[in-house]
This record gives sequence, C-alpha cells and structure tokens, in this order.
Amino acid sequence: MVLALLDSLEQLIDEYKINLIQVTFIVFIITIVLFGSLMTLVESHLPNCIRQSFRYGKHSHKGQTDLLVSYLEVPKAWFSHFYVFAFGWSMLALYLITSCIWREQLAPECVLRFLDFMCGGRSNRSVQVDSNTALIGTLLLTLQCVRRFYETNFLQIFSKRSKMNLSHYAVGHIHYFGAIITLLSNTAGFVRDSKPNPLSLQQLSLLQVSYLVIFLFSWSQQYWSNLLLIKLRQHPKTGAVQTEAHLLPTGGWFNIISSPHMFFEVVMYYCLADLFTPIATWKLIFLWVASNQTINALLTHQWYKENFKDYPKRRHAIIPWLL
Repeated sequence: MVLALLDSLEQLIDEYKINLIQVTFIVFIITIVLFGSLMTLVESHLPNCIRQSFRYGKHSHKGQTDLLVSYLEVPKAWFSHFYVFAFGWSMLALYLITSCIWREQLAPECVLRFLDFMCGGRSNRSVQVDSNTALIGTLLLTLQCVRRFYETNFLQIFSKRSKMNLSHYAVGHIHYFGAIITLLSNTAGFVRDSKPNPLSLQQLSLLQVSYLVIFLFSWSQQYWSNLLLIKLRQHPKTGAVQTEAHLLPTGGWFNIISSPHMFFEVVMYYCLADLFTPIATWKLIFLWVASNQTINALLTHQWYKENFKDYPKRRHAIIPWLL
C-alpha cells in the first residue's frame, strides 16, 4: 500500500515536473518578504498573533500575548538543534560525493531515487554542475554547519526566557535539509547516466578560487563576530556567565554594522549560489537567506536604536555604509 502510494507520487512529480525543494523555498521567500514588509511598514496595525509569531530573541514581541501562539513557542536555545541536524546531514552529503568521486561511480540507487522524488522527477534532472564544483560547495557548507554546531552547542549563551515560534524551529531544519540536498541534485554522479569527474585541483577556475577565499574569510569573520556577542554575557576574566541580557556590542565589524554575523551569512550563501549558478534552486536559496537575514537585521537595528539612546548613528543595519 505504502510502496504503491510512493510510486504514484513519483509518477506525479515526474509528469508535472514538481520540484519540492524549489516549491519550499519559493514559499519561504514569499512569506518572509510579505510578513517582513508588513512588520517594517505597518506593524502597529497588525494583530498580536502575527507580531508575536514573527518576532523572537532580542526583538521579541512585547505586550499582550496570544494564548495559542504562546502555546506554540519553544525555547530559543532549541536553535542549536538546527545544527545538530545540519552537522549530520552535511557530513552524509560530503561522504556521498567524496565516495562517488573516489570510486568514479554513480551514486547508489536509493540516493538517486530520493533526489528524483525531491528535485523534479527522474526525467527532469540533468547534470548542471561537475562533481569537483559540487565537492567544493559541499565542503564549504559542511564547514559552516560544523562550526555553527560547535558555537550553538558549546559556546553560545541562550537566555532561558527567550522563546521562538515553532514555525521558526521547523523552517530552520527544512532550510538545511533542502540546501544540502540541492548541492547534489544536479551534480555529475548523482543524475542517472552520468559519471563523476576525477578529482583535480587543476580544474579549479580563478572565479572558484576567489569564491573559496571570500567564503573562508566570511566564515572566519562571522565566527569572530559571534564570539564578540558571546563575550558580552561572560565575565571578562573568568569567562563565567554573568548576564543573559542583550547588551550593546562593540569592536570589529560591529563598529560599522549592527549585525555583521548576518551580513557574512549572506556573503557565504552568495558564494555558494554563484558556484552553483546553473542550478535555479540555489538562486532561490540565496534569495531566501538574503531576505531573511536582511529583515532580521533591520529589526535588530531598530531594537538597538530604541534601547540604546547613544547608539552610534554611523552604524548601518546589515550592509556597510549602505543599508
């Protein structure tokens, strides 16, 4: 019964060229742009349930709460769960692509069938990226997931009172699920009747090397920016937690923009999106990350200005000297 249902779904996806990952990120983009615009322009006229659902962390909703929305809230500390999942999922993708390139063989049938189901059907997936490029992209995203796993599970200090809506929790998992799948969806060796390219550093283009350098620079700068936020809650000598309050960050990129960690997230995803230019889904992933991080940065910037009267006027929200 279950197998018959799966077969029918696969036929439907293949016939109508339904890319479930693309549909997911399109819905994400429309949702964040729509509600982000409403929150920015007419928030005071919105019902409390929307405001409470959308806001979390330092700029969480203050005032009368909605009982149902409150029931659907989870601790913001659960943010770390995203990266437990992303850590394992990205490592699996890295193993699969490394194994295929090393053996110079097609991915296992179960992997091909899974990618067919999620990414448009058996007859609608084609090779758009060579396996060397996909290996670079997978390695970079895995590095990001591993570092964020370390930060959120061993360094970051979450407020025990801070909550987020269950929808944020679900979206975080779905994001990494879809982004990592997309790394392999149109890669040589992961499409039927294709073969992975032999590993060769000589095949790297100047553009790919440039993105590799920019990504790693952004990766390191995001880490140092996050450390500055963590140290705000620690005793300067002992490192013990001394507060869970949101304080004013200074130093490094915080002297220029309010949310450098969000800025560098956008830069990293731009590098990945341009590495995977032929794959339309990666353009959607970048638009989703850019819109999500920008809306959050604008709300954070607004919160800083409202809560710190001497907040530096020269600081912008997310893009240095521009936005």
